[in-house]
This record gives sequence, C-alpha cells and structure tokens, in this order.
Amino acid sequence: MTRLVDRGAVIAAYVGIGMAITIAVSFILIIPIEPLIWLLTVPSGLLIGYYANQRSDRRAGPWSRILRNGIFAGAVTGLSFAALILLLKAIFFFADTGYPDFNRIDPSTGQVIPPTCTTGADCVYARYVALGRGPELQAAGAVDAASFGALYWQQQFTVAGSLFLVTTAGGLAGAVLYGLARPKPTVPGNSVTTPA
Repeated sequence: MTRLVDRGAVIAAYVGIGMAITIAVSFILIIPIEPLIWLLTVPSGLLIGYYANQRSDRRAGPWSRILRNGIFAGAVTGLSFAALILLLKAIFFFADTGYPDFNRIDPSTGQVIPPTCTTGADCVYARYVALGRGPELQAAGAVDAASFGALYWQQQFTVAGSLFLVTTAGGLAGAVLYGLARPKPTVPGNSVTTPA
C-alpha cells in the first residue's frame, strides 16, 4: 500500500493503460470508427475504478481511500486514451501525402497529375475542402493550411481533454459502485462479520 493509493490501484492503472491501447488502436487504426472510443470511455472508467478497489481487496477502510483508488486508476486510463488519440492523430496529420486524391503520378509519363498538396497540414486541409467542408472551415476561421492546422489541433486537444475527464469521472463512479457493493470485512479464521 502506498501513501495515496493501494498497490492494487497501481496494478489496475497498468491494466487501464492496456485497455486504452487496445480500444484506441482498434477503433482508429484497425476499424476507423472514432465515436466508439467515446462510447467505450465511460464503461472503461467504471470498470477500472471498480477493479482498482477489487484488486486492492478493499473490504474495509475509509471511503477516501476507495475513491482515490478509483480516481487514480481512471485518471491513468484517461491520460492513456488522451495521449494515444493525440499520437495517432499526429501520425495521420503529419504523414498525409495526399495520395490517392492528390499528388498522383501518371505511370506512362512520370508527370505529376494535379491537384497537388504538400505533405502534412496542406494535404489534410485539401482533403477537407475536397469533401465539401470548405465553407464550414472558413466560418470557423480556417482559410489556409496554417489556420486549419491551428483549428484542427485545438479540436484534438479538446477531444483528448474530454476523454481524460470522462474516463476519470468513470473511475470515480466505479469506485463509488465498489464502495456500495464491497464484500464485508473478514476476521481471523475467515468468518464474515455480521452486524449485531
């Protein structure tokens, strides 16, 4: 047991990191359905907050310790979600070459076929405009690759922060659920104490 949280909560935090990696990679790289990550952060937080106390075998003790365990494990899981989202978005953003919609080469002549864009923000911006989102972006103040990049990253940091907060709140709720349903303390001889 550490001063702030139980050892079981630290182990649960590691489990939460693995859970965040599995969910984020699954729904951004393998099956690109990002809204599922949003839906899964709440049950992820609930599970990890509950598990932090179950793993700690927190049968007795103050509510403050139970809540700290859940918040800690939820916050680590949420931070993992946020970091992974930002990392994966950065890879897609900075490595976008525009292909196959932009920067194509004619195989017979070796000439570049327009339209073209520069790898990174310029190609991402060009894709959004090609999808018909140009007026929406202009209304938000994104009129070129630089202003689009600033808007894009502002939104991504907002999303990452929201994932962190939602998962941490889920961890707190999971700790509360555990506290309400936790097993009774045992006395020596493995018998369960009952109220008089």
